[in-house]
Amino acid sequence: MNNQTQNAIDIVLAESLKELAATKPIEKITIKEITDKAGVIRPTFYNHFQDKYELLEWITVNELFAPVEPLLSNGMLKEAVTFILTTMEKEKDFYKRAVMLEGQNSFNEIFNRCVARAVQKYLDLESLAKVANYPWLKEELVADFLAHSISWVTIQWINKGMKVPVEELTDVYVKIFHSPFIEIVSSLKK
Repeated sequence: MNNQTQNAIDIVLAESLKELAATKPIEKITIKEITDKAGVIRPTFYNHFQDKYELLEWITVNELFAPVEPLLSNGMLKEAVTFILTTMEKEKDFYKRAVMLEGQNSFNEIFNRCVARAVQKYLDLESLAKVANYPWLKEELVADFLAHSISWVTIQWINKGMKVPVEELTDVYVKIFHSPFIEIVSSLKK
């Protein structure tokens, strides 16, 4: 991505895409439609993003994951997960359209990468990998496994209409990460 920080144009373009996606599949939304709705010209879009998929990634990073960094760095997993899921629930129409995207630019792939980064940064993957004591079981593989699991459950929640309350889904995630297995692994680090 060209720019990981937020500025006014990025925010306006993001809001434009989200509003358009509430009524139209993302793959059918054109850059012209995004810029017209945002009140900017096409070159402005391309000064900030390569394409609408990079804009989708910007939205995911800046609206879901960047705000929870302070929570995760302070061990506040429940609050971080609650924030992410609540944000998705508030933008339900957008995220329902986003999960319909398929391929390498899919929301699932973008979300999975973001989750993997968070898992690698905040979980003791070295201890998790050492528990099994296999040379092929590296931290990256453990992070990918956890990220795919979390992403899959979240995508299913969105696909099924977000009917499970945020509190219940958050509780499931927290219990998974605080299971006795994780506690044993975490104690190895100390």
